[in-house]
Amino acid sequence: MNVVTIERNVLAKNDELAERNRQLLQLNAVFCVNLISSPGSGKTSILERTIERLKGTRRIAVVEGDVQTDIDAQRIAEYGIPAVQIVTRGGCHLEANLVAQALEAIDLAVCDLLIIENVGNLVCPASYDLGEAHKVVVISTTEGEDKPLKYPEIFRRASAVIINKTDLLPYLNCNMAVLRENILSVNPHVKLFETSCTTGGGIDIWCHWLASHGGTQ
Repeated sequence: MNVVTIERNVLAKNDELAERNRQLLQLNAVFCVNLISSPGSGKTSILERTIERLKGTRRIAVVEGDVQTDIDAQRIAEYGIPAVQIVTRGGCHLEANLVAQALEAIDLAVCDLLIIENVGNLVCPASYDLGEAHKVVVISTTEGEDKPLKYPEIFRRASAVIINKTDLLPYLNCNMAVLRENILSVNPHVKLFETSCTTGGGIDIWCHWLASHGGTQ
């Protein structure tokens, strides 16, 4: 019972801070998405392709979450956009207070789109609101069809799911029809995208959806 009470208090405090983040982003007309996935799904590659497509039409900033290194932030910084690294030192997810600190380092007045790349994990990030407008889950074809059934909460809370690495399908035992069905069985209203960062397939469709939501929270 004490554990449950402590957990509720932690989440309540996080939600309060997340709402402050959301209000700050709204005040500055910044549209924010929270990218969530398992390690190795291709989140950073998706982010790079997204920046390449939208950089000329959207003023983009990125918050990078990682357990130990700033490697991903260095990759994103090469595109000439603001990138703030949060190193959790072993923590398995980002929290609203960490994002609030990162926002202090970003000039929101010259930002239209903020993309948060969460720590690679499909469990803990589901419980933590960061102040984003949408949670977007990235799942790769290499992970098989059962991830949405094993980790339903994050798929249930997502506004969109990107199925990445579709170029590898000829070499994998992955049934796309089953994967789509499993995702939609958990969340029938979620928007699905199928992408390949290697061929560029589906990236424009994903970016069009992202850009069309910009400016609204």
